[in-house]
Amino acid sequence: MMKLLSQIISYLFHPMLMASLGIFLIFNSGTHIAFIPIEAKRVIYLTVILNTAILPLSTLPLLYQFGLIKSFQMESARERTLPVLLTCFFYFVCYMLLRRIGVTGIIISFMLATIIAIAGAGIITRFWKISIHTIGIGGVTGAIMALTYRYGVDLNGMLFLLFLCSGLVASARLYLGAHSPAQVYAGFIWGFAIVFSSVLL
Repeated sequence: MMKLLSQIISYLFHPMLMASLGIFLIFNSGTHIAFIPIEAKRVIYLTVILNTAILPLSTLPLLYQFGLIKSFQMESARERTLPVLLTCFFYFVCYMLLRRIGVTGIIISFMLATIIAIAGAGIITRFWKISIHTIGIGGVTGAIMALTYRYGVDLNGMLFLLFLCSGLVASARLYLGAHSPAQVYAGFIWGFAIVFSSVLL
């Protein structure tokens, strides 16, 4: 039962879904960004979901077919390098498309910070299996905390849920034996620090 629950949590908070979650929370953070026209929000959502979730996930069966990954869980550190770099490429495409349609401010800062976090993970993961799951949820948490400081909005409820979800994700990865405690904590700190500092500054 615990194994199934841990697997469900890992799928719900998959790293490739975190950019979409981050954009959703930013749009609902109570800042001026919430007043962006709904048509513009739809374009941003579509661009982000396509490039940070659908396209990266669609490459996994191809990588598996060519023997570049042994399983979709990508259990070894080296096995994760190529998927992470491909994900970084798609995130960069997303960033450039958003810039091209005139998106600026917090959203662009969030996407750029996410690229940096993923690129760093791509380098680290060649030598050490840092948790990409906690990098993702840590980045989203960092973005929302940065908004509270930058705009003085009360997002304590949202932050409480994010920290709770972060704990659940970390626990799930540990229970499944996917990472050591150090890899889980390092992932969260890395994602949180990069995105928090970028959005804040």
